[in-house]
Amino acid sequence: MFLAFTTAQSEMSRDLICIQSVDGMLMVFEQESYAFGRFLPGSLLPGPLAYSARTDSFITVSSCRQVESYRYQVLAFATDADKRQETEQPKLGSGKRLVVDWTLNIGEQALDICIVSFNQLASSVFVLGERNFFGLKDNGQILFMKKLDYSPSCFLPYCSVSEGTINTLIGNHNNMLRIYQDVTLKWATQLPHVPIAVRVGCLHDLKGVIVTLSDDGHLQCSYLGTDPSLFQAPKVESRELNYDELDTELKELQKIIKDVNKSQGAWPMTERDDLKVSALVSPEFDSVSQAADAEMGTDLVPSVTVKVTLQSRVALQKAKLSVYVQPPLVLTCDQFTFEFMAPEMTRTVAFSVYLKGSYAPPELEGNAVVSYYRPTGIPRVIQCKFRLPLKLICQPGQPSKTASHKLTIDTNKPPVSLLCLFPGFVHQSEDDQVNVIGFHFLGGSRVTLLASKTSQRYRIQSEQFEDLWLITNELIIRLQEYFEKQGIKDFACSFSGSVPLQEYFELIDHHFELRINGEKLEELLSERAVQFRAIQRRLLTRFKDKTPAPLQHLDTLLDGTYKQVIALADAVEENQDNVSQSFARLRSATRLVILLIGLWQKLSADQVAILEAAFLPLQQGAQELGWEETVDAALSHLLKTCLSKSSKEQALNLGSQLNTPKDTSRLKKHITLLCDRLAKGGRLCLSTDAAAPPTMVMPGGCAPIPESDLEERSVEQDSAELFTNHKHLIAETPVPEVSPLQGVSE
Repeated sequence: MFLAFTTAQSEMSRDLICIQSVDGMLMVFEQESYAFGRFLPGSLLPGPLAYSARTDSFITVSSCRQVESYRYQVLAFATDADKRQETEQPKLGSGKRLVVDWTLNIGEQALDICIVSFNQLASSVFVLGERNFFGLKDNGQILFMKKLDYSPSCFLPYCSVSEGTINTLIGNHNNMLRIYQDVTLKWATQLPHVPIAVRVGCLHDLKGVIVTLSDDGHLQCSYLGTDPSLFQAPKVESRELNYDELDTELKELQKIIKDVNKSQGAWPMTERDDLKVSALVSPEFDSVSQAADAEMGTDLVPSVTVKVTLQSRVALQKAKLSVYVQPPLVLTCDQFTFEFMAPEMTRTVAFSVYLKGSYAPPELEGNAVVSYYRPTGIPRVIQCKFRLPLKLICQPGQPSKTASHKLTIDTNKPPVSLLCLFPGFVHQSEDDQVNVIGFHFLGGSRVTLLASKTSQRYRIQSEQFEDLWLITNELIIRLQEYFEKQGIKDFACSFSGSVPLQEYFELIDHHFELRINGEKLEELLSERAVQFRAIQRRLLTRFKDKTPAPLQHLDTLLDGTYKQVIALADAVEENQDNVSQSFARLRSATRLVILLIGLWQKLSADQVAILEAAFLPLQQGAQELGWEETVDAALSHLLKTCLSKSSKEQALNLGSQLNTPKDTSRLKKHITLLCDRLAKGGRLCLSTDAAAPPTMVMPGGCAPIPESDLEERSVEQDSAELFTNHKHLIAETPVPEVSPLQGVSE
């Protein structure tokens, strides 16, 4: 079976068609009748084919990267005419080898060939190669050669503006269309697609219309150029400059720029957005859990459905919805594409969320982001956040009597029954006053929440430090919502204990140790892979040798190295999973520390946002840029700007390159120093005007921030008493008049 590849139309008195098959055979048809078939010598794969009417020859580019010309008479008379008439259907493979008229080696494959004959006395052959553009005479001599610095896709010689020159359109894979006069670039324009074919025509009396075809079938008609404008701008009368007015205008503009910078570059929103996005979390679990690949088993892991609704005000194209939740939470589908949305159109998508891993996520908040293009072509992004229920990751559990880690949150309002705050985790009791709740995470850890009956305190305790974060945050959020419903606006929480930095530092050390271990495993895996390839090359050399030689246990060495490579690859994969899990735990502990610092120093929302930007720069851990060096650079910037104690520290420049540190001692020192300066009146801000610390009276017993390294060592010893000995969380003063397990059965 032959497949038509390229065709050429003859311009002789008879209508002849030449078809080139995939195996390089030329078949000539006289209208609907088959005439003859010829194999081109040395043909491996077919190339572009063109017919020159002036020389009556076919011109192609062979697999040898040569331009070859075959005359039609040579093709026709290569086989005896009587042999063709012996059978009604001659064999297509009966052609003899041909003699080429002329050849030219161009050294590359050709994309297309075009015969140009704007003058009856002469014709030219234009060949578009992969990296060069050739102009040849019809006898094979080179007219010119143009080296292209891009990858072409199509071309068309379309006219001769001046005598002896030819204009050519060349399209490339960079969506560009270039116009050349011989080898001189005359014009270039941008296209919305990659052209695979280009022609020039006349549409509705409009000459010079460029018609391009894209690889996905889109046809575009373009008009290159506009009518010249005869308007000339009048001369402006010269006048003397009023420098006072210019100075006043400059000050007004500087004030506007300063106000914009203070607003942190917020993009002005229109009265009505082009697209409105809303998310709704189902109050009930899915009847059939969608957790197909959960580590704890499908029966134990519930899933909840989230619906995202898009309402468009105008016509939108190629709107893309991306949904993100914190691992180990998993989505059944996280990408949605809407090719077209009509005005006032509403689209709703639904997906399920469930817990895949055996540890708790650092956040229960999800984010839905929609990117789209406005009708004017301007890209826009809009996002919508949604909050997942706490019962998705934990269940009611038995309160624990003892715990290694405890926190106490103070409030300024009377205590609230935990039955009102957590109705889904507490059974209805007779007095409706529940002061202790147990939470059992799906991963296995337990957290206990206790509320005082008389004082305004709540205690959270657990065996894992990072597990305190979700329950503490959920408690504060639900307390705020409860008092807002009661019409109370002055509710506030506080933390009077010491910041638990020692437990936090242990998680940092564990995460950093896993990172270093991963780097060592990857280096060892790279060495074993190089050894494995070297043994393979040695064995291949032995097998190719004509004289057999003993393998000298190379096969045994190859098998052992292969097993080591597989074992190291498994170890790297396992370590990566451990790093991801450790990073999630570290993020939870980091958010807990930020929350406690904010409650301890009564920081504003903007100050807490600065801490979050410094401590949580990465959504996921990366091998090239790790969490430790990024946070250390951010904290160093804060300590030398807004938390600096002198202009000498502000003048210090930070290094521009971040490298993996040898250990975490520098990071832990900066975290301790940050808490120390906040305790002594430091203020977090991003404004350059407020970077210099204000003059303040230090409370009694507070030492100044050290000027030198020797002085800093003494302060570190004093700070150690505040921030390094954190076993006070266990020996903390119990909540007054509340037994730690009051109301809990043995």
